[in-house]
Amino acid sequence: MTDKRRTPASADEPTQPIPRALIDTLDDADEDQAGLSVWTTAQVSPATQRRGKYTPESTAHPAKMLPDVARHAIEHYTKPGELVLDPMCGIGTTLVEAVHLARRAVGVEYEPHWVAVARSNLELAREQDIDHDAHVIQGDARQLVTLLPQEYVGQAALVVTSPPYGPSTHGRVAVAPSEGIQKYWHRYGSALDRGNLANIGHHRLLAGFTRILAGLRTFLRPGGHIVVTIRPWREHSELIDLPAQILACGRAAGLIPAERNVALLARAAETDLVARGSFFQRDFISKQREAGLPLHLIAHEDVVVFRTALHSKVTPFSATVAELHSLRGRSRNMGRAA
Repeated sequence: MTDKRRTPASADEPTQPIPRALIDTLDDADEDQAGLSVWTTAQVSPATQRRGKYTPESTAHPAKMLPDVARHAIEHYTKPGELVLDPMCGIGTTLVEAVHLARRAVGVEYEPHWVAVARSNLELAREQDIDHDAHVIQGDARQLVTLLPQEYVGQAALVVTSPPYGPSTHGRVAVAPSEGIQKYWHRYGSALDRGNLANIGHHRLLAGFTRILAGLRTFLRPGGHIVVTIRPWREHSELIDLPAQILACGRAAGLIPAERNVALLARAAETDLVARGSFFQRDFISKQREAGLPLHLIAHEDVVVFRTALHSKVTPFSATVAELHSLRGRSRNMGRAA
């Protein structure tokens, strides 16, 4: 079902409906695309979405989830008082949005720095009189079953998360007189830390994320949902179809694919989408166009939604190295075709 609601805008960005042409395209989609839905999650800028709810240190994270994406998922798939989980919570966006919506929340984060930032954001919510039950645990999400307390087993109504994008993140920009434009805060921790999923290569990232998805089944209630926000990216101008790969990872982990949605990263104006690209995205696109490759700024993220079975029977974890190798090969072939 297409989401045709209007989202409040800031004073300098008037409220706009989703373009009619986009709605018509979705309405005319093939039967296997009938579940596609558009989430208007960028009607206001990311800075406006975070204003007042996140500490200044939060802006440094290289791949922050849009608060309105997490908020939409939480409102749609849970009720007040229910538990929301994020196994790779970063600055705690999922948790912060959950507590502001009167949900309980728990997150796991690998890097100690971002654990501290996520806890600061939850403390900021408490200072704003948001009395909440939310916690951040430091550790490797591939070890969820041993990391999370038993009290959470079978309790989560929803998981909202996103895999790390590794070298495709953009970070922040500084200009030095003698050094030109420099990136900073554009990596997840040290590149030498092989315990970090962002630093272990694409194939091992898929295997690790499959393991995380399998572990989440222990903590989700029957019929609970997992919302994964992901986007394709180009590596040496070759398309990496990460959304399709994550769908396969979920199936291998014993989850049931339920929906594939679109979360807009661009504002939906009356007749078009107004992209919100970073400096590096715009620079990359300009150079590729000059070289003859007609690329465009990314205007959306895919939102893949899984659910657990409606009964408590556990499906065996069936991911294999051969399956993931095959999946990666198909993705690269698609990239060459594109």
